[in-house]
Amino acid sequence: MKPNQIKILLIEDDKFISEIYYRKLTDSGFKVELAQDGLDGIQAFERFQPDLVLLDIMLPEKNGWEVLRELKAIKDSKSKIVMLTNLGEKDKIQQALKMGADDYLIKASLTPTELIEIIKDKI
Repeated sequence: MKPNQIKILLIEDDKFISEIYYRKLTDSGFKVELAQDGLDGIQAFERFQPDLVLLDIMLPEKNGWEVLRELKAIKDSKSKIVMLTNLGEKDKIQQALKMGADDYLIKASLTPTELIEIIKDKI
């Protein structure tokens, strides 16, 4: 699938981080929608029907765990969900993967360019 056909939903409450990722993703040709809290993220997911969700854990309204649980419960969804957070504890990673996340990435451990390469490998 070409980048310009891939729809990505970024659920991230930090406006600075959102802006950086949004710019890098759109510059790479992806169609991107942003949500700044868990509740908006679920609504955007239903409306936008993304191919990939980049989901932070620490979010207002509904945290990333609640959002992940709700998104995984949506039948017929083929969206991949990648946790994109700074919580790097092993138990958090295992919990996310057990709950159905497709991957778990630590924001502080990768550059936006590296994130683009990982996305291209995932889709």
